[in-house]
Amino acid sequence: MNILLDNIIFSLQKTGGISVVWQQHLEKILQDNDFRIQFFEYDNSESNFFRKQLQINKELIDVKNSSLLFLKRYLDLKSTNDEKHLFHSSYYRLKKGDNVINVTTVHDFTYEFFFKGYSQKIHTWQKNAAISNSDGIICVSESTKEDLLKFLPNINENKIRVIYNGVDSEYRKLPEDIIFEKKHFFEDYSYAIYVGDRKSSYKNFDVVLDACAFSKLSLLIIGGGKLTDKEQFDIKCKLGEGNYINLLNVSVKDLNYYYNKAFCLLYPSLYEGFGIPVLEAQMAGCPVIATDSSSIPEVIGNKYFALKEPSSYKISQKINELSISLNLRDETVELGFEKAKKFTWQNTYKETKEFYKELYKT
Repeated sequence: MNILLDNIIFSLQKTGGISVVWQQHLEKILQDNDFRIQFFEYDNSESNFFRKQLQINKELIDVKNSSLLFLKRYLDLKSTNDEKHLFHSSYYRLKKGDNVINVTTVHDFTYEFFFKGYSQKIHTWQKNAAISNSDGIICVSESTKEDLLKFLPNINENKIRVIYNGVDSEYRKLPEDIIFEKKHFFEDYSYAIYVGDRKSSYKNFDVVLDACAFSKLSLLIIGGGKLTDKEQFDIKCKLGEGNYINLLNVSVKDLNYYYNKAFCLLYPSLYEGFGIPVLEAQMAGCPVIATDSSSIPEVIGNKYFALKEPSSYKISQKINELSISLNLRDETVELGFEKAKKFTWQNTYKETKEFYKELYKT
């Protein structure tokens, strides 16, 4: 089977959830001898944190110039190959040609729910075109599938497969006495973790700050870009000097340690296509306080800590309950681990491979 994989996501972001998903997929398919694989990518792709972790034979890559990428990203590719092949883009592109089988992965509908203006319109136009003209559609959760059929009710449901993302096997419970050179100054279990984007209002980062202030928890902020001067001022006003830190480009090994030693992960996002940090934390034995919305109920272990209205007051209440009841904390850790271990990248790849073969035969 001939497959062309479009690595454009590595040129569109330096890091991020979709880069994780694509890196994990490529890692598995590079080890699979059942396929004849080629890659399409731009010359700036290796600035991506996750692309750097991949070793791809340069002879397999069609590298293009990244100039005018802000326009090229919206242009479909044209087939110059007479052989039948499957094309799977990492971010909503198609390949035109009678001999091409197009596959699109749909991660979420964040733009459709929470953004307005030109960027939302062009993103939605590209996404809808990719979905509507694909032979196979992968949704990363049942919630994402429901959203797809809400926004595009004419799509043939038989073309859709729900294939869950996984969690890196590096995330695991560590021995209590492990020696580790941490890059923050908090005492063990005295801090909460927040992972990812802070700027989008639906992520509720301000709620996290207020909850930590109420509960007198320090805050370890992972990713999301460097703190702006305004952010530093706001956070310092709420949490105080020395009670927060922002770490960028954190390795899986480091993040696993931080999860292990955290009091909890705070993840009050109102919308997620999947929610990988929830699984990461749960695999590492870190309790999660999140929302009862979108895909989160599909991945969280103890739904008692999935809040319908994630206000800072309600989150601080849950933090307090975790602090006074060791049994509740232990139960939450166990339920989280049991849930998270069902999601593996190996299963994700196995189901994706089966879908490829099914599409290729039709």
